[in-house]
Amino acid sequence: MARIYVRSKDVFINCPFDPTYQPLFYAMVFAIAYLGFRPRCSLEIDDGGENRLDKILRIIGECRYGIHDISATELNPAINLPRFNMPLELGVFLGCKRYGGASQQKKAVLILDRDPYRYRNFISDVSGQDIHSHGADPNRVITEVRNWLASKAGPLPSGTAVQRYYAEFVTALPAMCLAAELDANALTFADLSWVINKSLVSER
Repeated sequence: MARIYVRSKDVFINCPFDPTYQPLFYAMVFAIAYLGFRPRCSLEIDDGGENRLDKILRIIGECRYGIHDISATELNPAINLPRFNMPLELGVFLGCKRYGGASQQKKAVLILDRDPYRYRNFISDVSGQDIHSHGADPNRVITEVRNWLASKAGPLPSGTAVQRYYAEFVTALPAMCLAAELDANALTFADLSWVINKSLVSER
């Protein structure tokens, strides 16, 4: 088995990837990158030769930090069942932290939900954790991510500052995509990361 190296600036994002969550996802990815960290998720590599779960396990193993949004509990209208990917990936991350080697035990976790204490109705086993709510508001996501990373990694720009720069990024995004011949309405995770990094280089 290949040895896994934990990267101190890597942040694993575990959240829904559907269109309704996209504003929160974009805000989260931007905040992580703006604050000097590296956002990562299962969308980062499209490799048919790698088992999906193996890919997720590898990425989780490499990340020092993990942000897990467990708010997606709605029933799929086609099958009348909820999605369990987010709780599964949270469990894997917590398992690595609890039972892994010294570097894995340094992992830190931010758990998000839409409303305060809502999680008690569907995943009560995490009641002993500090669960933060975002109210489905991208600005609150930015503030929660910023405050959490600052508590782990030292002084960082305020949530208000990151919100301001994110608003500028959202305004500039269509023109940036047009110049790069990208479809602003169909960005891959690699596209999004590239555009965010380009905007940060230009700004700084």
